[in-house]
Amino acid sequence: MTAEEKFHSVATNLEKHQGVEMGKMMSAPGIRYNGKNFAFYHQSEMVFRLGRNWKPEESGIRNWSHLSPFKNKPAMVDWFCITENDSDLWPELAAMALSRMIAGK
Repeated sequence: MTAEEKFHSVATNLEKHQGVEMGKMMSAPGIRYNGKNFAFYHQSEMVFRLGRNWKPEESGIRNWSHLSPFKNKPAMVDWFCITENDSDLWPELAAMALSRMIAGK
């Protein structure tokens, strides 16, 4: 399964929750809750809004970065880019990101 197929599998599973739908984030396929993005797919990575206090190392993730789409602006520290190497964790991370959205964090 390709990274993009894995993303779509995660998205399809989450669409079972009320208020969750596919959308766009920065021209990339994304997942929204009540119209607000909490995850998206870009260049073989899945990007999650997990909050600035989330520690990827605690989930065993070593290869990650903060989302930094703009050259002249700082990174978006609430958003974490997780490579395809850790795609087995994508469903769990997507569920965490959705839970944060539902809780309003």
